[in-house]
Amino acid sequence: MFRGLIRAVPALLLTAAAAFTVAPASAAAPLAAAAADPSAPGTHAVAYTDLTVSASGRSFSARVWYPGTTSGANAPVAAGTHPGLAFGHGFFQDISKYETLLRHYASWGFITVTPKSQSGLFPSHSGFADDLNASLTWLTAQNTTSGSRFAGTVDTAHLGVSGHSMGGGAALLAASRNTAVRSVSTVAAAETNPSAVTASGTLGIPAQYVGASQDGIAGVAGNQQKMYDAKSAPTQLRVITGGFHCGFVDSSGIGCDSGSISRAAQQKLTQGITTAYLLHTLGGDTSLYDQVWGSAAQNLAGVVYSAKP
Repeated sequence: MFRGLIRAVPALLLTAAAAFTVAPASAAAPLAAAAADPSAPGTHAVAYTDLTVSASGRSFSARVWYPGTTSGANAPVAAGTHPGLAFGHGFFQDISKYETLLRHYASWGFITVTPKSQSGLFPSHSGFADDLNASLTWLTAQNTTSGSRFAGTVDTAHLGVSGHSMGGGAALLAASRNTAVRSVSTVAAAETNPSAVTASGTLGIPAQYVGASQDGIAGVAGNQQKMYDAKSAPTQLRVITGGFHCGFVDSSGIGCDSGSISRAAQQKLTQGITTAYLLHTLGGDTSLYDQVWGSAAQNLAGVVYSAKP
């Protein structure tokens, strides 16, 4: 992210993404004694594969992170069916910048498609949203494609979108266009063209907005707060105190901002917040209700919580 480019073309400086449906319970469920710690790595080996996604008239390169029988490239998928995600990168960001977060999701059992498209100086936000949806369409088709690595492994009833900055905004656009999307989780989501704020207002599925209090690029007040305000329940806004825009990625580049907490601390909070939300809304893990909508969420150190359950 180049600060000069950001000032010159603010509409481009966005990052986006997406998410899934199981709405929160109407009454708080007690946190199970053995409830997991979603900020820690999950139990699955982490695998990935690089391929070309072709679906819905779109074609692009992508990396897919997924739970494997062993770690590494092209390993078989772990037994069972797993929720699917499409994750959108930020403006001028390579998908490799999100490896820590995507590996974390895979360790908890999510199959995540990360398009490499719309990576230039003049990306199409609308096109990126279509690429995220095409990723989910492709993943759904792979579930019934004989010989596919992902045949019989995708929980096609629980698909979500996510993303960072421009990718987060694009995820909201994607969710507004796709009834197969059941939940959306965003980090530092930025306004897009067409408007991610307007798209947020149309969503009936659960939506999560994670921001950073010292974000100097896609600040909370001008972006995630507006998206949250536009969205009807169920929705939540989680703001990491001292966090910064580039603290959500694995390394900073030219024009990046900084915050008063470390990148490692911000990433651990992000992993815990978003993984708990996705496991609850997509994975149906009721033991995590308190960490998503209850007192544990409201009192999590270092994070300001707002919600419409």
